[in-house]
Amino acid sequence: MKVTEEGTKHSQPCEGGSPQKDNAERESYAGVCDSLRITENNITDANGLLEQILDRANMNRAYKRVKSNKGAHGIDGMSVDDLFQYLAENGASIRQAIMEGKHKPNPVRRVEIPKDDGKKRPLGIPTVVDRVIQQSIAQVLSPIFEQQFSENSYGFRPNRSAHGAIKKCQENIDDGYKYVVDMDLEKYFDTVNQSKLIEVLSRTIKDGRVISLIHKYLRAGVVIKHSYRETVEGVPQGGLCYA
Repeated sequence: MKVTEEGTKHSQPCEGGSPQKDNAERESYAGVCDSLRITENNITDANGLLEQILDRANMNRAYKRVKSNKGAHGIDGMSVDDLFQYLAENGASIRQAIMEGKHKPNPVRRVEIPKDDGKKRPLGIPTVVDRVIQQSIAQVLSPIFEQQFSENSYGFRPNRSAHGAIKKCQENIDDGYKYVVDMDLEKYFDTVNQSKLIEVLSRTIKDGRVISLIHKYLRAGVVIKHSYRETVEGVPQGGLCYA
């Protein structure tokens, strides 16, 4: 079974997020888009991050992680059990396509899972091949950004958990703190401004090829009940690069 790329060729505006409400905001985001184009046109930096991502050992480690996580298939129907043979036959051409900027990520398959409050949470399931690529990206970029994160941050971080957060809260109580503020941003992942996200990433990632690859994944779109939809804002929950 081959990975399909049907439905991924769509012209999309640079600006991510909802329509702007006033001229000042439009000018602000126009500046972000200009910065994005400049960043994505940069070939590389001294560290060669794309080469690190596509390193055979790094991609093999990513494959093993995706294989162990199992999970459902994407829009092409390929399962993790089919992944080894497919990568053995096509891995070199996939790496070459990414190096040349020609790789086109597939749209994610949208599913909904129930939440404790009776509502449903939308999840985007990438193809297994795209999961390997995303995992390869995450393995290289995570250690870089880990150095920038707050020591009081526990969500979606390696070697950290809810138990660690509770332990930290107990330490705060022991230090005399008496109040806890609990906040949840409604539909946060669904409303992330993609252009702003890329601009923030570009402050640290100086390899424009990596920025361009991440941007392609953000704009790959979703398939909901066999219907394709563009993703001009938000990040899919379920993709390894985003959540």
